[in-house]
Amino acid sequence: MSSDPVSAAGSPLREHVARAVRRYLADLGDTVTGDLHAFFLRELEEPLFREVMAHFGGNQTRAAAALGINRATLRKRLRDLGLN
Repeated sequence: MSSDPVSAAGSPLREHVARAVRRYLADLGDTVTGDLHAFFLRELEEPLFREVMAHFGGNQTRAAAALGINRATLRKRLRDLGLN
């Protein structure tokens, strides 16, 4: 199994996300409208950034490296998400 979480096909996280998406869509039924892609990205990004920042004790340099983004982008996203 790959140690790269981004390419880990069949990872437990992927399975959890798939179940959550199925459950959400089932709850919506035929009322699915709008941009689901943007909606899900917004819903995922806030807890992802919150938890990564907590994991690295608020160290933005380490968190940005773990996320694969530069620190300026991390700071902007934290500000936009109200997490700073």
